[in-house]
Amino acid sequence: MYKKYLNVGFLLLLMISALNGCKKETKEQYPVVIIDKPLKQDVKIYGEYVGQIEPVAYVEVHARVEGYLEEMLFAEGKRVKQNEPLFIIDSKLYKARVEKAKAELKRDETSAAKAKRDVERLRPLYEQHAASQMDLDNAIAAYENAVANIAISKADLDQAELELSYTTVTSPITGYISESFVDLGNLVGPGSGAKSKLAAVVNSDSIFVTFKMTALDYLRAERRNVRLGEQDATRSWQPTVSVTLADNSEYPIRGVVDFAAPQVDPKTGTFGVRAKLANPDLRLLPGQFTRVKLLLDVRERAIVVPRKAISIEKGGAFVYVIKRDNTVEKRFVQTGPEQDNTIVIERGLGENEHIAIEGYHKLVPGDKVSPIDAHDTKAIEALNLEE
Repeated sequence: MYKKYLNVGFLLLLMISALNGCKKETKEQYPVVIIDKPLKQDVKIYGEYVGQIEPVAYVEVHARVEGYLEEMLFAEGKRVKQNEPLFIIDSKLYKARVEKAKAELKRDETSAAKAKRDVERLRPLYEQHAASQMDLDNAIAAYENAVANIAISKADLDQAELELSYTTVTSPITGYISESFVDLGNLVGPGSGAKSKLAAVVNSDSIFVTFKMTALDYLRAERRNVRLGEQDATRSWQPTVSVTLADNSEYPIRGVVDFAAPQVDPKTGTFGVRAKLANPDLRLLPGQFTRVKLLLDVRERAIVVPRKAISIEKGGAFVYVIKRDNTVEKRFVQTGPEQDNTIVIERGLGENEHIAIEGYHKLVPGDKVSPIDAHDTKAIEALNLEE
């Protein structure tokens, strides 16, 4: 019987020891946090603006002479080539003027030829004292007057032929033509009561996107030696522009800023910027508004951390740094620009330090933790199963 009680007592002692051991293990369990190192990568900094699409060329087609419109030689909305005939204006009047100018030129040339023969005939007579000085002077003056009349007639003929050429209205550029603004039979031309504007030709194979930037953005770009509108071959990147289509999807072709206004509008505090983009499929339509993303800067090999690792309080932004002995340090840092779900750390954190990115919300500086590396997927899966 004594031996039986002794065995029971021994078992009780073992159970108490086991319980004490469990309590001790529980006390030594530390908060589990997921940690990671900062990344070092190039960070692209964009500015976003509202822009408007404009064609690289928009030219109105006007009648330069007056007359009735006889023919229209194009299909509205179709592509036309530079110098391709578009309209024909009644040319009878202008052909008659050309013929008249030619006749007047012929008359003046004949008169000049006669005056020249008179001078050639009188000059030897004058030398032989058979003609007076006045007779020779009058002949020379008549010849010079005839030569001047030839010049006037040639100018009149050139003008008449130019006006005749204007009766065939051609396309000033290659592009897509609008609808006709006049009908056949209308009186067109620059005169009063006539219609001058016939159509318009738009070249949108390339387009401009214009938008407004703040003076602050301009100053930030200047500090990084980025001069908008100028290309720098020594730099590994250029201030490129991307735009959105009507369905808010991103247009696949990027453009480059080719112009920045030299002054700020004092009313708005902004200045105009223009970029040029190729538009081979005509997916960008002149006149439409678009969202513009302009690459303002590239921070090369910047230290970045996940946005979720940053906490904000009155004293500023901070992260929890996990030291080598697994204790927690509250570290205030200077943050920079954000990109996607990361944020640049300007100052206060080294690239080889570990920071808590999850499970740190109840930590107190000096606490000891059980860190799990963010790239240890098995440990993280096991932790999730336990939770």
